[in-house]
Amino acid sequence: MMNLTRSAFLKSAALAICTASLLVACGGGDGGGAEDTVLSVGTEPAFPPFESVGDDGELQGFDIDLMTAIGEKAGKTVEFESLPFDGLIPALQGASIDAAISGMTITEERAATVDFSDPYFKAGLAIAVAEGNTEIQTLDDLEGKRIAVQIGTTGAETAEGVPDATVSTFDSAPLALQELANGRVDAVVNDAPATLDAIATGNIPSVTVVGELLTEEFYGIALPKGSENVEAINTALSELIEDGTYAEIYRKWFDSEPPEL
Repeated sequence: MMNLTRSAFLKSAALAICTASLLVACGGGDGGGAEDTVLSVGTEPAFPPFESVGDDGELQGFDIDLMTAIGEKAGKTVEFESLPFDGLIPALQGASIDAAISGMTITEERAATVDFSDPYFKAGLAIAVAEGNTEIQTLDDLEGKRIAVQIGTTGAETAEGVPDATVSTFDSAPLALQELANGRVDAVVNDAPATLDAIATGNIPSVTVVGELLTEEFYGIALPKGSENVEAINTALSELIEDGTYAEIYRKWFDSEPPEL
């Protein structure tokens, strides 16, 4: 197996964007109010380059820019709320936030409790190991090994299915990768884009991604079941792709052209 590089992954990634729906007007019969134009969006800012806290203390990342642009297209002001990743779906179910964007993979299990927008990014799980490790290339090679994962992610679910593996959970992907860099685990199972970004930016030293992607996954914006905002978000996303704004945001954070749709 050959090593997976950041550029190779990003060039091979393809988006599955569904056909746009007609924009559904929001608001009640009594004229609505200022609160109708505000979209409270939860995110866990520990998943660069999708979401993180910048040196100025402000949220930044691909998801942040994309969601802000979606809000503008949909005529809504986006207000971000930082939450733990495993607290995003409960917050949606409890109606304390209107949406969540945080590199969240669309899965059948999640779709049973929340609604999702059309996919906005294609990703997949990858295995990261210490540089020089030639024993681990595939998921089967992780049997009996020590694996670090981010809690509540598809990487955690995948690692839990590895026979005889010792799985350690962390609040964020960088913390799991740091555990690997410190030599306390044998591998990390995590979303490829975030892992590759951490390696490329030098925040996690002496770590490399090996083998091929374990899965093909698509990120979506999560919303409460039955939310009237789903169609508005899908329409805005489609318009951003058509007018080139999506491509601009993609180039900004991944330094490459987005795939043709």
